[in-house]
Amino acid sequence: MAEATGSWAQLLTREHRGAVAVLAGGTLMFAIDTYVTASLLPSAVAEIGGQAFYAWPTTLFLLAAVVASSLTSRVLATVSPGRAYLVALAVFAVGALVDAVAPSMAVLLLGRVVQGAGGGLLAGMGYALIRIALPRTLWTRGSAVIAAMWGVALIVGPGLGGLLAEVGLWRWAFGALVVGSLAIAALVPAALHRARAQTSPGPFPVGSVLLVGAAAAVLSVAGLAADVVAAGLGLLVAVVLLVGFVVHERRTSAAVLPRATFRPGSPLRWVYGLSAVLVGVSGLEAFVPLVGQQVAGLPPVAAGFLGVALGAGWVLGEMVSASARRPRPRVLVGPALLAGGTVLVAVTLLTLDGPVAAVLWAVGLVVGGLGIGTAWPHLAAAAIGGAEPEADAGEQDEGEADKASAAVTTVQMLAVSVGTALGGAGLALGGADPVASARWLFATFAVVAVLGALTARPAARGVGR
Repeated sequence: MAEATGSWAQLLTREHRGAVAVLAGGTLMFAIDTYVTASLLPSAVAEIGGQAFYAWPTTLFLLAAVVASSLTSRVLATVSPGRAYLVALAVFAVGALVDAVAPSMAVLLLGRVVQGAGGGLLAGMGYALIRIALPRTLWTRGSAVIAAMWGVALIVGPGLGGLLAEVGLWRWAFGALVVGSLAIAALVPAALHRARAQTSPGPFPVGSVLLVGAAAAVLSVAGLAADVVAAGLGLLVAVVLLVGFVVHERRTSAAVLPRATFRPGSPLRWVYGLSAVLVGVSGLEAFVPLVGQQVAGLPPVAAGFLGVALGAGWVLGEMVSASARRPRPRVLVGPALLAGGTVLVAVTLLTLDGPVAAVLWAVGLVVGGLGIGTAWPHLAAAAIGGAEPEADAGEQDEGEADKASAAVTTVQMLAVSVGTALGGAGLALGGADPVASARWLFATFAVVAVLGALTARPAARGVGR
């Protein structure tokens, strides 16, 4: 059945634009930090030392973010949405300030943990605010705005970090995040003053949080493994922990995921699953610049542009697809486009080389990104409303709805961790041969994308309800 969809103009009316600015700004801070840190880290390490811990700033940041995002629903149930968002911004800003003045790697790592906790809450509350502050007809467009912020960060983050690092001012990048957080905080009181009152927090999901955190930690380490055995072992341990998480969630009343996820016949599990596949496959973009330089012989700048091809396609797909009045076909088409794009790159790596191959890689990555963007806003909107009873949405449990919204980010971050670890394992399979590594990398993601496309139909049943 077709679902009524609001317009972009409605999203920017006086009633909604404040909330949109806040959720977009918070997401942008988290996303920019993710990309800016990678570009300035070499300069930071050269100044403060800690070469042996080079990967830890990113690993600890993502680990803290995964754990914090899983607690979003409890935070929202404890304090008002406006106050919760201010707390998240404050934690994020404090962490960024610690990073900006860090005299050693140990202090920088402490700041990254604090910053990751605040960032995870910001990312989790972005989707929660869509449900709380926007009408249902604007949920899909709100999800597209969040995705667009990741596209902006993909362009601004590396450029900002690289420029400041080049002139010896890498600390100012973290300072800019502090200033940005303060600017967004100034908007929060007016933007979220109409948000609904708090709900009962319920029992603390300690078991689920520990299992999610452990899985994220193992995946982060597996993604850094230097050989396929270590990476594969890490993936296996993480899968066991995630299976344990699902089993625990089914049995406990102190859960992270909404109860509807495990309701017989509910499509919500498929919605989360397909979302995880789309985001997980997007993790290959982190490896594209390396492949572009080592295999195609591209200069760093050209390889960098190749690396953002998938992200650019994602944002473009979101902007176009968010206007669709029949979302279910988009959820079916999107995964097929992603599978086709990744298969094109994988086949090209097996059959061609030189400039023609690089062009086809770019085409495949853009098509794959379009596929993610085509399906993602509708999947996110379906997940946000996934805890509602089919017969009467008015009897919705607000605590369950908060869980459904926050779980979008938790699933997203875990999928990124899985994708990174999977990419590391794919590269390790090729050994010292860059071409073989690239072939294994894209072949692995192509298989996952194809399997994801096969699960699109049951997920589509949960869209546009």
